Amino acid sequence: MKIATIGRGNVGGGLADLWEEAGHEVQRLGSDGGDVAEAEAVLLAVPSGAIGDALERVTGLEGKTLIDATNLFQGERPGGHDSLAAYVKRLSGANVAKAFNTVYAALYDQVSEQRVPPSCLYCGEDAAKETTAQLVREAGYDPVDAGGLESARLLEDFLRVSMAVGNAGLGRTFYRFAQPGEL
Repeated sequence: MKIATIGRGNVGGGLADLWEEAGHEVQRLGSDGGDVAEAEAVLLAVPSGAIGDALERVTGLEGKTLIDATNLFQGERPGGHDSLAAYVKRLSGANVAKAFNTVYAALYDQVSEQRVPPSCLYCGEDAAKETTAQLVREAGYDPVDAGGLESARLLEDFLRVSMAVGNAGLGRTFYRFAQPGEL
């Protein structure tokens, strides 16, 4: 698959590395932007305050699967939107999913070493979910569907729980959602 990442930092660069290892062709875009017309999927991994500027500098997003990995660490969501993903949807015209915002980029290099794949929550528009689940899986995680794009705010807020657990002494962690009998 041809994938474009908007953002070359820990999340964008880390996932690009994992996807290249899985055999995908990845185009890495930074603050200078670029054209993603050839990509089948696009990852947005920039600070929440940079979403508007980042998307403004990228062409070819219309109708693409766009995976929003952004988080809000402080302040309000732009434009009164319920979630960052809703804001991304309005700006991009893409088929949007929310994923990778609930997992730690600092642990990407340890995903494949786990006894079972850690979970990664995702949600999104139907047109984006199959590709998103595939890319979650190919990054080494077990994709866990959390519903439609209206669930994006819940995933954005889930990070607060994860950070509270880490700050209370456990540190950065993986998580796993499983049906009874699977653990």
